[in-house]
Amino acid sequence: MKQDVRILLLGEAQVGKTSLIMALVGEEFPDEVPARAEEITIPADVTPERVPTHIVDYSEVEQTEEELRDEIAKANVACIVYDVTELSTIEKIASKWIPLVNGHAERNSRLPIILVGNKSDLQCGSSMESILPIMNQFSEIETCVECSAKNLKNISEVFYYAQKAVLHPTAPLYDPEEKQLRPHCRKALTRIFTISDQDNNQILSDDELNYFQQSCFGNPLAPQALEDVKMVVRKNTADGVRENGLTLSGFLFLNTLFIQRGRHETTWTILRRFGYDDALELTDDYLYPPLRVPYDSSTELNHFGYQFLQKIFEKHDLDGDGALSPSELQSFFSVFPYTPWGPELQSTVCVSEKSLLPLHGFLCQWTLVAYLDVHRCLEHLGYLGYPILCDQDSQTRAITVTREKRIDLEKGQTQRTVFLCKVIGPRGTGKSAFLRAFLGQSLEEQLQSRREPSFYSINTVLIGGQEKYLILYEVDVDTDFLKQSDAGCDVACLMYDVSDPKSFNYCASIYKQHYMENQTPCLFVGCKWDLGEVKQQHGISPAEFCHKHRLPTPYHFTCQGAADMAIYSKLATAAAFPNSTGGSISSFSKGGTCPIIRYEGITTKRRSSGEP
Repeated sequence: MKQDVRILLLGEAQVGKTSLIMALVGEEFPDEVPARAEEITIPADVTPERVPTHIVDYSEVEQTEEELRDEIAKANVACIVYDVTELSTIEKIASKWIPLVNGHAERNSRLPIILVGNKSDLQCGSSMESILPIMNQFSEIETCVECSAKNLKNISEVFYYAQKAVLHPTAPLYDPEEKQLRPHCRKALTRIFTISDQDNNQILSDDELNYFQQSCFGNPLAPQALEDVKMVVRKNTADGVRENGLTLSGFLFLNTLFIQRGRHETTWTILRRFGYDDALELTDDYLYPPLRVPYDSSTELNHFGYQFLQKIFEKHDLDGDGALSPSELQSFFSVFPYTPWGPELQSTVCVSEKSLLPLHGFLCQWTLVAYLDVHRCLEHLGYLGYPILCDQDSQTRAITVTREKRIDLEKGQTQRTVFLCKVIGPRGTGKSAFLRAFLGQSLEEQLQSRREPSFYSINTVLIGGQEKYLILYEVDVDTDFLKQSDAGCDVACLMYDVSDPKSFNYCASIYKQHYMENQTPCLFVGCKWDLGEVKQQHGISPAEFCHKHRLPTPYHFTCQGAADMAIYSKLATAAAFPNSTGGSISSFSKGGTCPIIRYEGITTKRRSSGEP
């Protein structure tokens, strides 16, 4: 909504423009009227809409045509004043003043116009018979008010309607020529209906209508008022009410009726509550509320966020099978202006045998977005109506900003629940297979799959009996680390091929260049163990290298058969208990797919140079 309103008064000489302004300000008819009033500013606290209002007078005698064009360009609304007793001043509205105001403007960017019939005290009848044809001819005319500066009749109403034309404009909402909602308005109201339909049955029940009413207007509807609303809809639409609830057709009809009856502020109140601006676009303030994330902190969904997302999942899981089918996922996406997740989703999270998205995979994907791009996560929660449905100021209430990593390092443990592991190794090592195995996909399934590849996979692991999220990110071998921050993560997985004698050199080089002098936990993983280990061309063996650098012994891994899931918990545990040396795993249980691991840190001084 605009922060202030600028009203320009136009019209023929002697119609009473200046008298109207002075009567409004002085609350009495002036004894002496100057040729032109100075610009008046009315403070916000004395205006009905609580916004500062500037009133500008125009005098054809005192001002040039160029000055008039400048004032029109600055104005938010034009009040064209005519004398109800002088037919010639009415005729000039269509022939002179409206062309001056909007003659060169495009249809959807015309300045709103209020027609003001002054000197009604001098005429017994009404000028509306002459005015109505003009109003029908020009769609930008919002309304016509007959008033009298002499006896102060309808003076405040003139400026109220002028304010209303700016703050609650009709043009973006309604096409008076077609007598229907404009496409952008219809689209916005459809999204609002979909969000408010909390059980996704295409009907707003009494409870849903009352929650909507309370959220937008601050109070619920009385039972009789609800029935009256539905009765009006039943009388005017064939399918506006179904199963005693309001359908989308009925919801759109009600808003059309509000606008046709001059109550477009009602529709604007709804639109603005759901985040829309005057152009019917979602505002940046709504989609991207400010969130301060200190350097080296991370972002996670909290219990508010997960509760909301689980409810949204259940809303769209229409068949109740615990997974979203492609059509159910499309229903979930319907309130977005674009499809937020691509086909790589099925290679990023766990999906069912039928490639459906279960709740676990759904929450994993949201966790990934919240960690990697919190502003995109806030945007997505905004599209889903989080602030409205959760009755909170913004989506930031669904996000936790973790403490800085330096504090975690000082304490030797972290409060984080989401960890990023960068999987680094030469081409052909098996990094992609390692990521897919984390999702429970065997090597055979991977080879047969036609799923879109992804550089990420995310799943949950248990650490000390608590569920944590682990994100694996496959670093592109062709992408050099341009700066030290590119190597940043919670734990690094340096992967080499035990059957390739040249493979370990790459990992050793990356470690010494980017991780040897920082505090990121590192684990070396020897992949393709089923092919047999060969001697690496590096000066010393991988085990000796790890021993010299106070690192855990290389972990041997294969995707053949059932993958050993202990490595993923081992990586997550190293991230959960960081220290300056990377630490070691002293013992772990292999019972089940998510073992509980006991971690012991090692505090020793690393040699800084001269090592292979």
